[in-house]
Amino acid sequence: KVLPLKAYGVEVMSMGSLMEDGQSLIWRGSMIMKAIEQFLRDILWSELDVLVIDMPPGTGDAQLTLAQSVPVTAGITVTTPQEVSLDDSRRSLDMFQKLHIPTAGIIENMSGFICPECDTESDIFGMGTTEPVAKEYDTNVIARIPIEPAIRVGGDTGMPVTYHKPDSETAKRYQKSASELLAFIDKVNEEGGADNSAVQPTTPPGVSACSM
Repeated sequence: KVLPLKAYGVEVMSMGSLMEDGQSLIWRGSMIMKAIEQFLRDILWSELDVLVIDMPPGTGDAQLTLAQSVPVTAGITVTTPQEVSLDDSRRSLDMFQKLHIPTAGIIENMSGFICPECDTESDIFGMGTTEPVAKEYDTNVIARIPIEPAIRVGGDTGMPVTYHKPDSETAKRYQKSASELLAFIDKVNEEGGADNSAVQPTTPPGVSACSM
């Protein structure tokens, strides 16, 4: 069993926390699947309100293993306004539907740049590109997170922007997205909760389960 790291009331665990600095991790799909199962089973989490799992890009073994291992209450895809990123987001949203994961919405990252001198926000990567994707998959854009120097400062110092600069525009948008996500989770739970029974592994005809 492994104790998670904890800061600002949030418990965290990642493969990076278990590796030496600069050490790469080159794993096959089966090893990634095993790691996900161990993280769910062997980390000594406290009584959590929400468990957020940040998945790698793609729609492969890692995502399927997670969906089969635990009922996922809400799926969020994070994108940027560029079309190349939105193509990946479409695949993620399609995967949520196929794996019967309720879709909470889309978070648009790098939605603009907030000037530290005048607080003007510029749409340097485009604007209005995410809404059509959200509409296509019957979901919402729940937050647009801009590029702001305060985020970089928080990342370098280990302090969340919601803590060291709670009145910043970015912090307010993070808080708003968290509130919308919690409301969505409450709605899913009120309607009976998540169910992953439809995506369980199946045994091929003529093969016994014990032989697999």
